[in-house]
Amino acid sequence: MTTVAYCRVSTADQTVDNQALELQAVADKAGWVIEETYTDVISGAKSKRQGLDRLMKAVRRREVDRVLVWDISRLGRSLQHLLTLLEEFQTFGVHLYFHQQALDTSTASGKAMFQMIAVFSEFERGILRERVKSGLERAKAQGKKLGRPAIPPVEIRKIQKLRLEEGLSYRKIAQRAGLSVCTVHRICNDQHTHA
Repeated sequence: MTTVAYCRVSTADQTVDNQALELQAVADKAGWVIEETYTDVISGAKSKRQGLDRLMKAVRRREVDRVLVWDISRLGRSLQHLLTLLEEFQTFGVHLYFHQQALDTSTASGKAMFQMIAVFSEFERGILRERVKSGLERAKAQGKKLGRPAIPPVEIRKIQKLRLEEGLSYRKIAQRAGLSVCTVHRICNDQHTHA
C-alpha cells in the first residue's frame, strides 16, 4: 500500500517540518512507509496549490493508497472543497488519516465518520437544490421573467443582415453585437428555418 503525506502552512515564516515529523512518527508506529511528502506554503483559501494539485494527480493515476494529513484544516480551503476532495479520495479508493482528529478511513470507525460526512454533504446539496427551486417558483409567481433576456427583433434582423448580406463570420457578428457566438449562430439558423 503506497502511503504519502500532505503538509501545508500558510506563510513563508512557518515550516512544514513539525507536521512532517509528527506524520513520520505515526507512520513508523503503524509500520507504514511514507513514499513522498507533498507540501504547500500557501494560504488555505487559495484555489491553486501546487503540492495538493500534484497529490491529486497521483491519486487520479492510482499511484496512492493512503494519505496522511496533520490536520483536516490543512487539506480543504472550505467545507465544500474538503467534501469534494474527500469524495474524490473515496472514488479512487484512497484511505485518509487525519492526525489531529485521529480519523483513519481504513478503520470501521473512520469509515463511519467518512460516511456521515458524505451524508451531510448530500443533505447540504439537497437543501441548496430546494432553495433554488423555491426561489425560481417564487420569482415566477411574482411575474418575473426567468432565463436570458429576449433579443429585440430589430437586433435579430441586424444580425441576420450582417450574416446573409455582408457575409460576416459568426465571431465578427458576435463581437459587434456584444453576444456570444452560440447565440449569433442560433439566430442565423432560426432565420434559415423560417425562410
